[in-house]
Amino acid sequence: MSNQVNDLIPTVLIVGGGIGGLMLSAILESAGISYHILERATEYRPLGSAMVVTGNILPVFEQLGIYEDLKSVSMPHISTDVYDMDLRKLGGLGSKGHKIACGYDVFTISRPKLYDVILRKVPAYKISMGKKVLRTEEHDNKVTVYCFDNTEYEGRILVGADGAYSAVRQDMYKKLEGEDRLPTCDKDDFSIGYISTVGVASFPNAEKYPELSDDRVHFRMVIGNNNDSAGVVTGPNNQICWGLQVQVEESVAREQHFGSSGWGPEAVEAMLQEFENFPCALGGTMKDIFETTPRNLISKVFLEEKVFQTWHNGRSVLMGDACHKMLPGGGQGAVTAMKDAVVLANCIYNMSDISDQSINTAFENYYRQRYSEAEEMLRQSAQFSKIMHGHKWTERLLRVFTLKYAPDWLMQIVSNNSVANRPQINWLPLVEMRGSGQVLPQEGREETEKKARSVQ
Repeated sequence: MSNQVNDLIPTVLIVGGGIGGLMLSAILESAGISYHILERATEYRPLGSAMVVTGNILPVFEQLGIYEDLKSVSMPHISTDVYDMDLRKLGGLGSKGHKIACGYDVFTISRPKLYDVILRKVPAYKISMGKKVLRTEEHDNKVTVYCFDNTEYEGRILVGADGAYSAVRQDMYKKLEGEDRLPTCDKDDFSIGYISTVGVASFPNAEKYPELSDDRVHFRMVIGNNNDSAGVVTGPNNQICWGLQVQVEESVAREQHFGSSGWGPEAVEAMLQEFENFPCALGGTMKDIFETTPRNLISKVFLEEKVFQTWHNGRSVLMGDACHKMLPGGGQGAVTAMKDAVVLANCIYNMSDISDQSINTAFENYYRQRYSEAEEMLRQSAQFSKIMHGHKWTERLLRVFTLKYAPDWLMQIVSNNSVANRPQINWLPLVEMRGSGQVLPQEGREETEKKARSVQ
């Protein structure tokens, strides 16, 4: 694709500088495709807790030359162990099957550290902060983003990577609904299962929690008696990532969601007080963990899920939580967003020009490759969330079966399926596939190679 139409206009405008938007930027940077990030936040706040990075995206980190950087600030995840309120172990889910399937460890990392690793590949001048989107327009083969601070940005393609309540998606859907082209299912709200509060605690040494001295992650979850649970994850530099979950009925969730815009320090503090005497799976109570966590870096959120049917229109396209939000039980939310970035970048790279037809074809190819897998990841994430946090009697039975009685061969099949989709960047040397699990074919590689030959 030629970028010489107008050097002053970036090919891709990316709204949202989270994990998915940053990964897309890093990949486009490697191809020399011009882009610019518009991030709503006025400054970067390292919110969030522990995340896992799995073998279905790690080859891309190798391609970008940041795999060792990732390993240096993360730790291998061996098992997720579940306990009751008396700290009796109910069982665990190991990651051995994952490594057999794909040849990589599961790495646990705090969200801020993952952000920093990817950010190393994105020049600072290509990110504009404090850019809250007001509306978008398409005209003269361009898309214009109007921001609340009276600034405007033009590009050839607009990517909405701005989260579950994406301004790009809302603007897109408003236009489609006005033209009576928005499917009814896309008008429905998210399905909400849990309310969660997360943070990262830091300790001066490992004296209080000896597990901090280990060279692997300890991921431990305590299941409460009143629709509640609390998880802790050890990490590098004597840090403990933690999360609190309360399972809620849909009607209660809707009522609380209506007033969530007022969630502030008081709301966070109230939830912390509810859990301060909750047992910590590393010893002591959760209050001990809260006391070493900066209050301004604790966030309270809804854990919700939905896969939208409409991902693109005109020159605008969605990725990550903007088009598929999933529960965190399977640890695949950020990984799925990064895989979106890989496939979308491949499709953009293979465009012959920036005409409406080429853009639509690229977006259709992206949607075809990603939609079904996003649905499957949502299903898997929901299943694992039931195992890790569920309190309904059916979910408790599922937890007992999975943790105590599920045969190794069945869990290996689950692992094989979860890493079969491993897209890579088509214009960079492909990383040799590892492990014994089946890998889906790499799409678009031949088109990329044909394009490279035509340029020579």
